[in-house]
Amino acid sequence: MTATVDSTALARWESLASDYDVAWTDLLLIALNVHGIRTPAGSRVRIDLRLPTEPEPRLIVVPSGRPESPFELVGDALVVEGRTVAAAERVVADDAVPGYLRCWDGERWRAATLNPNSRSRCTGCAFCPTTLEDAVDPRLRLDDEIAALLAGLAAELPPGGSLADLTEVTISTGCFHTEAAALDHLRTVRRVLSDHGIQPRIGLLSSVLRSQEAFDAIAREVGPFLLYLTAECTSRRDILLKESKASLRPEEMPALLARARAAGLDTSFTYVVGLDPYVEMREFLLLLLPQVTVFPSIQVYQSHTPLMDVLRSPDATDLSYYLRIRREVEDRCSVRGLVPERWRCYRPLWYTTYAGLPLTGPSR
Repeated sequence: MTATVDSTALARWESLASDYDVAWTDLLLIALNVHGIRTPAGSRVRIDLRLPTEPEPRLIVVPSGRPESPFELVGDALVVEGRTVAAAERVVADDAVPGYLRCWDGERWRAATLNPNSRSRCTGCAFCPTTLEDAVDPRLRLDDEIAALLAGLAAELPPGGSLADLTEVTISTGCFHTEAAALDHLRTVRRVLSDHGIQPRIGLLSSVLRSQEAFDAIAREVGPFLLYLTAECTSRRDILLKESKASLRPEEMPALLARARAAGLDTSFTYVVGLDPYVEMREFLLLLLPQVTVFPSIQVYQSHTPLMDVLRSPDATDLSYYLRIRREVEDRCSVRGLVPERWRCYRPLWYTTYAGLPLTGPSR
């Protein structure tokens, strides 16, 4: 089902922002993720978006080529119903790269993401845009291949910068189909990082790490470590997810995260808002949230094609669905001191405020 808007989208959004006490910028960017943009520039674009309320441009990655979207690029302006809502300073087609720097604090890059596996060989989940992207197609398994990637990242550093400044390195798009393969790669990455004088926390997005033995081995040989359990959704998992993810049942996930915590690891999860009916989503998230030590990566579902439109839960076509779960997560996490870090997610529910307070820190 396509997410629809009426001819008074801006009025509706302004009313929602007021009803849910959400900053207008946050509401606008959530809507942009849900609806995408009417533009022929590929199926997914990166945009440096300058919003009137923010001093610096914000990097966003959103679906394009969406003919029913209320958002349109007109020259360098992002327009809704004839009104300019932001300036687009740079628009480029999104593609897969083997790695990139993250968390710019104004002086140094503090984090990096590595994509160590071949995207063209990824079996993929139904809602993932990976198969729509042009892939650099790395399969970084050997020490010298990972060292070459680090050298490439080092070349992108500003004068005086060093990869030793990195406090976190996240392994994404690993596509490790077995626990043993994931463990082997984690050991290799830690060894190469240490050889280069880099001692960050390593993060992994995965659902194949499940056993206490694996978590204990990671604590001994790889830590400090952050497990991002790729939970993604709770309903239709056999349809939406590749087998290595779907084989993990939702009811098993809280105990899995608890095992990782018992081994001394940091824990979090990824979840895509928009795939599950609201009631099921809420129940699922409330089961997982007590087991995390790092605020989860809760992402707005982006539909890139008419086929992907039908994957969206029918009640997720209204923006109030996203604002309601935003408030629920705030209520549960803020009392534990868990706060979203803006640089971690390109399509979150939070941009400028969280639990009624300004959200600060690096945004890219």
